This record gives sequence, C-alpha cells and structure tokens, in this order.
Amino acid sequence: MSTTQRMPDDASSVGRLLQHWRRTRRKSQLSLALSAGVSARHVGFVEIGRANPSREMVMLLAGVLDVPLRDRNTLLLAAGYAPVYRETGLEAPEMAQAKKAVDLILAHQEPYPAVVMDRYWNIVRTNGAGERFFARLLEGAPPVAEPNVVRLMFDPAGLRPHVANWEAVAQALVQRVHREALGGTPDERTQALLDEVLGFPGVPEHFRTPDLLAAFPAPFLSIQFRRGPLAMDYFSTVTTLGTPLDVTLQETRIECFFPGNEATERAARAL
Repeated sequence: MSTTQRMPDDASSVGRLLQHWRRTRRKSQLSLALSAGVSARHVGFVEIGRANPSREMVMLLAGVLDVPLRDRNTLLLAAGYAPVYRETGLEAPEMAQAKKAVDLILAHQEPYPAVVMDRYWNIVRTNGAGERFFARLLEGAPPVAEPNVVRLMFDPAGLRPHVANWEAVAQALVQRVHREALGGTPDERTQALLDEVLGFPGVPEHFRTPDLLAAFPAPFLSIQFRRGPLAMDYFSTVTTLGTPLDVTLQETRIECFFPGNEATERAARAL
C-alpha cells in the first residue's frame, strides 16, 4: 500500500473522488484513516494529489467507504488502474444461477405483482401477475418501450391518474429515489430522471426538496390503485443480492407487491 509522492499542484481526480465519497459518508479524514488503518496525513495527501495511491490503497479506502462496485471501477480508472468488477447481463451463461434466483422470486410472488429494476428504476423483467395488473391499469395507453417506475408514477399518461393517493405515494417515491441512490446521492442520470418527472404538470414544488413523511395511522403506505371497478391497495418490499461481485447484480432490485387488505387479495386471485 505504498504511495508515490507528487507535487502539490498535480491535480488528482482519484483524490477528488475519494473526498467526495468521504463527505458523502460523513467521515472525517481522521475517521477514514482510523478505519482503514492508515495515517490521516496519508489520506490528506491522496485527496490533494500529493500522493498517488496504489491499487490496494484505492480498494481499501473504497471498501471502508462502502463505495458501490461501479464507482469503485471509476476510482481505479481515475488512479490509473484497470477496473476489476464486471458488468454482466443477466442472460449471460455465468449469471445462470443468479437468474434462477430472480426467476424463483418472481414465480413465488404470484398471484401478486413483482418487477425487476436496474439502477435507474427501469423495469427489466416482470412476473405474470405484474404484466396482467399493469396492462389492466394502462389499457388504452400508448405502449412504453422502456418502462420506468418513477416516470410511470409521475407521467399523467402513465399510472398517475390511476393512483387515488398519488401525492403521498409520489412524495414517498421521490424520497426513495434519493435514499436508494447508490452512494446516497443521485448520480447525473438519476438526477436527470428526477428533474424530468418533477417537471410534469401538477407536481408540487416542495417535492424538489424531499422532507420526512407526515405521520400515518397505518404501519405502511399502500398505493391505492383505481381504474373503473378495479380497486387494489398494495405495499411493497425491495430485495437485493446480499453479496454481489458484479455491477449488474449489485444494482438489480426486485420489488414485490403485497396486498394491503383482504379485498386486494381476492381481486389479485381473480385476475
């Protein structure tokens, strides 16, 4: 974990990135150094570009800061090293067991909806119940080439007209996007998505600065879907892989919807 000394005016992109993640994690240079078992002086030199960190040092600091795998690759590239984490499609042969696990979760969720999302909330897979349910809600709407959970919820041409408690759900969703953004803060693409959906007509201005939800009498917030005679209330859980070593697997999330009342249970089975 040796370092090579540099002149102070030699700008270090890896240093700036490490400083960003340290501040995102609300750590001081001293607390980061203590956790990593290195000197605070050394961490400071890396951040200002006076020291070029070894590959092992980049991985150590990234691990202590719990940097997502995609961004660990970015740190390595910024320091002049090759990335180590692959980004493999779920259909690749080496992902067969992970894909089976996803298929198992989707199948077991029947007759209730479940969707698989990527890092940017795009829906990449859906179980049969999800296809039937959302097809019923979006009947007559133009087909969506790349459905996105956030866009569908905010778009007046999407699910928004069919959510009776839309304002409470949309506000909670914005908070989820911020909370679940890998790294704790939305990246540029996620921020662009937020800017897009918050620009739709009728979106309250205060959604741009997410606040804590007000107190609710129920233990969870159900989404109240309504269209004609169809009335179903769902809440959801989000599943992630516990020990991912691939960028795709770390960023994959499976959202499973569960009935919020007995009437929804009966309606789901009828569908």
